[in-house]
Amino acid sequence: MISSPHPEDEVLGRLYDRRMMRRLLAYVRPYTFHFILAAGLMTVWAGTQLTGPYLIKVAIDRYILSHDRTGLALLTGLYLFSLLVAAGMRSAQIMTMSYMSQRVMFDLRMQLFAHLQTLSPAFYDRNPLGRVMSRLTNDIDALNETLTYGLIGILADALTLVGIVIILLNLHLPLALLTLLVLPLLIGAFLVFRGPMREVYREIRVKLGRVNAHLQENLGGMRVVQLLCREALNFEHFRRLNGEQMEAQLRSIWYQALFTPVIGVITSIGIAVILWRGGSWALEGTLTVGTLAAFLAYVQRFFQPIDNFSDQYTLMQSAMAAAERVFHLLDQRPEIRDIPKPVPQASFQHAVEFRHVSFAYARGDQVLHDVSFTLRQGERLALVGPTGAGKSSIVSLLCRFYEPQQGQILFDGVDIRQMSLADLRGHIALVLQDPFLFSASLEHNLTLGNRTITREAVRQAARLIGTERLIDALPQGLETPIFERGANLSVGEKQLLSLTRALAHNPAILILDEATSSVDGETEALIQGGMKQLLAHRTALVIAHRLSTIREMDRILVLDHGQLAEEGTHEQLLAGGGLYAKLYSLQFATDAMFAPAPSKRATSLSDTPSMSSSIVSSLAPRQ
Repeated sequence: MISSPHPEDEVLGRLYDRRMMRRLLAYVRPYTFHFILAAGLMTVWAGTQLTGPYLIKVAIDRYILSHDRTGLALLTGLYLFSLLVAAGMRSAQIMTMSYMSQRVMFDLRMQLFAHLQTLSPAFYDRNPLGRVMSRLTNDIDALNETLTYGLIGILADALTLVGIVIILLNLHLPLALLTLLVLPLLIGAFLVFRGPMREVYREIRVKLGRVNAHLQENLGGMRVVQLLCREALNFEHFRRLNGEQMEAQLRSIWYQALFTPVIGVITSIGIAVILWRGGSWALEGTLTVGTLAAFLAYVQRFFQPIDNFSDQYTLMQSAMAAAERVFHLLDQRPEIRDIPKPVPQASFQHAVEFRHVSFAYARGDQVLHDVSFTLRQGERLALVGPTGAGKSSIVSLLCRFYEPQQGQILFDGVDIRQMSLADLRGHIALVLQDPFLFSASLEHNLTLGNRTITREAVRQAARLIGTERLIDALPQGLETPIFERGANLSVGEKQLLSLTRALAHNPAILILDEATSSVDGETEALIQGGMKQLLAHRTALVIAHRLSTIREMDRILVLDHGQLAEEGTHEQLLAGGGLYAKLYSLQFATDAMFAPAPSKRATSLSDTPSMSSSIVSSLAPRQ
C-alpha cells in the first residue's frame, strides 16, 4: 500500500474488477447499438481472418500438388477478397468503437465535472487541485483507450481463439491436443504477473497525481517562488516527485518487458512441438502437407491473440486503476446538500440570525464559540477583530460553504439547512479580498452568464460604483477580453470590477470580506462614494481591517478568539474603551506613521484619468 496524506492516494481495500467494469459498462449502455455494431463488425473480421490459412491448405493439397493453375488463380483471388473484406470490417469497427468511446468519455467527464461542482469547499481543502485534475485528464484518457481498443480487442481475440480451436480439432485432433498442452503454462504466467502489475499501475496513477498537484501549486504561486528565491528548492522537490513517478513507470516497463518474452517463449515452444510432431506425421503420410501448413498458420494466429492478451492485460490493469480513482471521486458525497423538500424563500424580508453557533474546521481548533447575533433587513453590520477571530468563518457559514457543529443560522426564521442552496446563495453577493475573474469577456465577468442581467443593468452598476468611465475607455468596452484570473488587470481594478459585479446582481444581502484591503488609497477614494450609495438601502455584512471604512455602519460586532466581545456603533465602542478602541487607536497610530504627504490630486472619477489610462493600457493587446 502506498502511504500518502491524501485519502484518494490510498488503496481503498480490495479492488473488485467486475464491479468496476460493471460501473464502466453502465456508461456504454446508452450506446448499445454502436457497441453491438462494432462487435458484429469485429466478428466478421475475425471470421475472414480464419479463412486465410484454410485457403492455403486447399491451395497446397488441391491445386499446387495437382498443378491446377486455374483453380489456384481463383483461390488466390478469393484470398485477396477476404483480405479486403477484413480490412474494411476492421476500419468500420475502429470508427464505430472510437465514436462510442468518445461519447462515453464525454458523458463521464460531464458527470465528473458536474459532481465536482456539488462538492463542498472542505473537499477542496483536503484534495489538491492537481490530483483532481488528474482524474479529469489522465485517468479518463486511460479509460478511453480501454474502451476503444481493450473491450472489443478482447472480444475479437476470444472469438479468434474459439474459432481456431474448433478448426484445429477438425483438422487433426492429436496435433490439436498437443497444441493445447501449452495453455497451462500461459495461464500460470498470467497468474504470476497479475498481482505485481496491478499494484505498479495503481502506483503510477498515484505518483502522476502528485506530480500534477505539485506543478499546479508551483505554477500558480510562481511570483512567490521567484520572490523568495525558492526555484532551486522547488526544483529538487519536483525532481524527487518526478523521479518517483519515473521509477514506477520503469517498474511497469520491467514487468512488461519480462512478461512479453515469457509469452513469446511459451508460444515458440508450442510451435516447435507442432513442427516436430506434425512434420513427422507428414513424412509418414498420415498428415497432408497442406494441413501441416494450415496448422502452423493457425497456431501462429492462435498464439497471436494470447500474445495480445499481455498488452490488453496491461491496458486493463491501467484502466482498473484509473476507474478505481474516478469512481472513488464520483462516490464522494457532498457534505453540504439540499434536503429532499427544501422550504422555498422567494425573498428576504426580516433578518438573518446566528443562534448559539459554534464551528470548527475538520480536525482543527474551534474557531467560533456560541456566537449569537442578528442582521436585520436593511441594516449595515460590520465584523471586526484580530486576525483569526472568526470573521470570515461567519461568512462561510452564512453562505453554507460549511456547516456549524452547534447552533442554527436562520433566514427569515427558517434554518438555512432547510432552504435550497440555490435560494440561499441567490439572495447573497459576496465580494472577497482576492477577487476572481474568469478568462472571458468583461461583460461575462460582470454578469457570469446570468441572462436576467441586462447590459443596461451592468452599466447602471458601473455608474454607481464608479467604473463606467473605465469600461467606456477600453478599446472594446464590455467586450474586452479578460485574461485568466484577470492577469491583465491590477489588483485594484479587479476589485472595482468585482464590486460592480456584485451590484449588477442586485443581491438582497451584500457581503464584503475585506473588499478594499487590496486597494490603494486613490482607488479606495474612487469607490467610497459608490459604496455609500451601494450600502444605503441594502442589507450588508462588512468585514474590514481598515476600521476607518466602517465608521458609518449601523452596528459593529467585535470578535475575539471566536467569541462576540463587543457590540455597538463606532462612537459607542470608542467610548467604551474596549478591544475596538484599542484596535482603532493602534491602527490610527500606524496610519499616521506611514501616511504619505498630502496630495493635491482630485479623487473624483472625472478628475482622475490615471485610473482610466491604467486599465486601458493593461487591457490593450500585448505585442
